[in-house]
Amino acid sequence: MTEEMVWDLSQLVESTDSAWIQKQLELTVAEAEKFRHKYRGKIASLEVKSLVEMLEAKDGHILRFEAAVMYCLLMYYADSTDAVAKQLNETARKTITRVKQEMAFIDIELGKLLSENPSLINEPALAEYKHYLERILRRVPHMLSEIEERLIILKDKNGIMAWAMFQSDWLSTRTFDIEIEGEMKTLPYGKMVGLYQSPDRDLRMRANQTVYENLGKDEIVWASAVRSVCEDHIQMCKLRKYPDPMTQSVIANDVDKQAIESLMKVIEKNAGLYQRYLRIKAKLMDLPKLANYDLAAPLPKMPDKKYSWSEAREEIVAAYKGFDEEIGGWIDEMFARRHIDGEIRKGKTAGAFCASWIAGKSAYVLQSFNNRMGDLFTQAHELGHAIHAYLYSRAQKPSNCEIGSCIAETGSIFGELLLAEHLLSKTKTKEERQAILAYIWDRFGGVVFQVSARFFLEKELYSFIKQGKFLDGETIAKMWVEARDKICGDAIDWLDVMKWQWTKLSHYYMANYRFYNYPYVFAQLYVYALYRLYKEQGKDFVPKLKRILAAGSSKSPTELSAELGFDITAEAFWQKGMKQAGQFIDMLEETV
Repeated sequence: MTEEMVWDLSQLVESTDSAWIQKQLELTVAEAEKFRHKYRGKIASLEVKSLVEMLEAKDGHILRFEAAVMYCLLMYYADSTDAVAKQLNETARKTITRVKQEMAFIDIELGKLLSENPSLINEPALAEYKHYLERILRRVPHMLSEIEERLIILKDKNGIMAWAMFQSDWLSTRTFDIEIEGEMKTLPYGKMVGLYQSPDRDLRMRANQTVYENLGKDEIVWASAVRSVCEDHIQMCKLRKYPDPMTQSVIANDVDKQAIESLMKVIEKNAGLYQRYLRIKAKLMDLPKLANYDLAAPLPKMPDKKYSWSEAREEIVAAYKGFDEEIGGWIDEMFARRHIDGEIRKGKTAGAFCASWIAGKSAYVLQSFNNRMGDLFTQAHELGHAIHAYLYSRAQKPSNCEIGSCIAETGSIFGELLLAEHLLSKTKTKEERQAILAYIWDRFGGVVFQVSARFFLEKELYSFIKQGKFLDGETIAKMWVEARDKICGDAIDWLDVMKWQWTKLSHYYMANYRFYNYPYVFAQLYVYALYRLYKEQGKDFVPKLKRILAAGSSKSPTELSAELGFDITAEAFWQKGMKQAGQFIDMLEETV
């Protein structure tokens, strides 16, 4: 590994000295306390001009202190075994909790003010904050008193947030013994995941068997975490008067439940499309039926191409530049400034993510780079998030940078399709074309259909708890298999240990982030429809996508879609995305 594959977090702070960082965290809390002292109990009496000043001061606090907190969190995600990182992460978590407590009064008092005087939302001086205020007004019926909100924040730190961190720590520090080319090796989880895409079918099978067999041994850990997080959410739903467990998610993602219901109906109706692809892939792999360890596998006739870090950079930058020169330049800047961490090491958080840096008008990306085509797509995906951050941080105030998950995935998935288009344009053989098209559908099927299975499982988890039943590991495993088979039918042979697949899915453990799964499905079909428009309109479409990304959270997905002539509450809209996906299957089938 080279230095260029390790991110440079020093750009976030004036000094990386831990004592200086600690002082910044202390100052973060102190300034929040000053803000609270100045405005608490007074928002209802503020004139419009003073209200704007208060909102700008709140945003100013974010811009001033986000980087120090971000430095601590990212340092820990990069290596949870480092003693300094552990200490700073813990202090940062406490800082976040304290700041949330100090600022808890804002939404409560704003909510009360807006419920009594809703016309304030249309004040010209508050135009930049209009949708931010609309979102607060939507939450008003579910808000509690300030003291209750502060107690909940405190409760969560050592409750559901601790469970979420425990699951991440436990998974990231697991090691697995596996034989590779006659040699026994001990690999971290991130490296084992890379084996799922190996051209060696036996190695893929053994990697899956080893990982999930070992995760299953810790079923009591995973079940306890899931049960605690879910039961906490049910109690919070009662306290906040949410009509069902999904309401909080719908409000947080700024969407209508009708849109999600239409989306999931389309998924169930089109499960046969996914099963059709699985059977085509089995044929391409000369198999009577796919096994679960074939889902992410490359096609056997494709050369086992490896990409160096510099080659990955070249391909991804070219893909984005083909769409827009400015965006391509920003992608190249992410590499040049070392804002991407691709090195594989023990203690590093599993998976991949992008962290927005609003004040820096940039972002940081973490992934485990295994030199395979899948890693290019992961990188293109996360860098799409970075482009989203580049655009909205330049156009919006921090209050309008709280992106709901449904729209948050727009830039990332569009980036995947741009990379796919770029790689397809360079293919010289039928086998190369098949491999890329199969990979597109592996991703699409994995997100749209398999993630939908996660959604179905989560609904069942809450239903089960409400009935007063106990969720142990085997019970959750049985529910997972039923949800999975609802999507895949009989198109896949599953290893028995795959019943433990749910254990590693961080979405089930995220504190105060229930139903994190459907936004991925939403975004995938949403972007496939947008991509169809791009292919029809060409360069005329570029400013439209940039406008969507630059909007941040200043408009709801419904508003953004309406500007493009879409009705996301109608099944017909979601079927457009399925039609585009079907065209990719047709392209693949033509090569068989």
